[in-house]
Amino acid sequence: MSNRSNHLVVPECREALNKFKMESASEVGVNLKQGYNGDLTSRQAGSVGGQMVKKMIKAYEDGIKNNG
Repeated sequence: MSNRSNHLVVPECREALNKFKMESASEVGVNLKQGYNGDLTSRQAGSVGGQMVKKMIKAYEDGIKNNG
């Protein structure tokens, strides 16, 4: 097992995850570019990650409502 925390279980999903990240960044007003984004502040990076988690939780909850 890899020690990399960003290791994708399904590598084919990389493009979809990048699109999801870019959409989430746009929603919170953070301008991401392809590739390295080391110039972002911790607050900006955290807001993108937080938005991604919020959207994933909502999708999960919506799935439960529709299936349960």
